[in-house]
Amino acid sequence: MSNLPRDVFIDIIFDLAKKDKDIYFLSADLGAKALDRFRQELPSQFIHCGISEQNMIDVAAGLSQCGKKVYVYAMAPFVTYRCYEQIKVVIASMNLPVTIIGVGAGYSYDDAGPTHYAIEDISCMRVIPNIEILNPSDEKSTIQAAKVTYEKPKFRYIRIDRKYLPDIYINKNPLDGISEIEKSKDIAILTNGYMFQKAIIVKEKLAKEGINLGLVDIFTIKPLNKEKLKEIAINYNKLIVLEEHFLDGGLGSCVLETLADLEILIPVLRIGIVDKYVFDNGGREYIHKLSGIDINTIIEKIKKFYYKDKE
Repeated sequence: MSNLPRDVFIDIIFDLAKKDKDIYFLSADLGAKALDRFRQELPSQFIHCGISEQNMIDVAAGLSQCGKKVYVYAMAPFVTYRCYEQIKVVIASMNLPVTIIGVGAGYSYDDAGPTHYAIEDISCMRVIPNIEILNPSDEKSTIQAAKVTYEKPKFRYIRIDRKYLPDIYINKNPLDGISEIEKSKDIAILTNGYMFQKAIIVKEKLAKEGINLGLVDIFTIKPLNKEKLKEIAINYNKLIVLEEHFLDGGLGSCVLETLADLEILIPVLRIGIVDKYVFDNGGREYIHKLSGIDINTIIEKIKKFYYKDKE
């Protein structure tokens, strides 16, 4: 089994599909090697729809209405923005239990340009009624996401990074939706996916300066686990939400809206992309620097936020 999140997810569904002939996997992408086993061993349960993502959503809706357990797969921007009306009309309005898998969260396709960046997808998808949005941060949470789509079918969007993500769930369970991976006092970072790995680096660097950060993974973006968030938030004086996404409507917005609903008044610093598309090439870290979410910029923003009331 490959350690890439995409391949881990597809491999789990493939193993389930060998036992359950009602599983259908639809793809608009030929590039994933993990799909080869589907093509070769389960051709009657695999449909390659070509570069026609909108039609793929319609086919998925039809199969779902026939009682099939349907998965649709493509690059994240193409299976969300390009298919938005189809998702709304033929899946969401009938609340069909279709799983939408979007690979390439954030700047995963770093040198492919804005057409391939998924930096608006959370804000777009989370306003759709009945949807559940999962964002795995390592292999264990990716496996958990794949299993839950089969064991508890419903309308879901799974937001998957393109790159390998080291394990963070050693003795934790991502099923709570929000998990405090490392506890601390005073201040914590809430994040997920690729940015959790950056948060680990930030934590290590700031610890040398006497700033100890808690680390919280948000596995389920929608619905956000209000009680779990409350349980964590009341133990801190300040929170930071770190995301590889536009700030408008993103993860930080989800957290702030939930805290407001809970009537929890706590300073929150949102660190993410601010109203700017990047057209330069140079790799993910270079794009992060241009977007203001590189390690050094994150550290400076956190230090300013942390010391604001201490001066």
